[in-house]
Amino acid sequence: VQLQASGGGSVQSGESVRLSCSGSGMNLDDYYIGWFRRAPGKEREWVSTISARGGTTHYAESVKGRFTISEDIAKNTYYLQMNNLKPEDTAVYYCAAADPWTVTLTHEAYEYEYWGQGTHVTVSS
Repeated sequence: VQLQASGGGSVQSGESVRLSCSGSGMNLDDYYIGWFRRAPGKEREWVSTISARGGTTHYAESVKGRFTISEDIAKNTYYLQMNNLKPEDTAVYYCAAADPWTVTLTHEAYEYEYWGQGTHVTVSS
């Protein structure tokens, strides 16, 4: 069981980046998929979650209206489309998977059993 996040890079303020989270050994659609980030010198922060079967999505206030989480079931891949990026979005971004039968607080990192390695996003002003 493995998650892999990719798609990070360096962009200018106002530009867009799409992150991908792919799964192996697991059907991601069976899980809640969350995105978290850790900015330099800061605690890990929840960004967004999509429920199992893609039912509902939730976003942190800081990214609402700019970020969109989506899925491609055929590719077993989830995406985080990040538009109108700001320098404060600079962070290492992680995707994670939580068991839908046990998860209660989808914004809490401890609810997620599986984690991908991080992918860096740097936004310059």
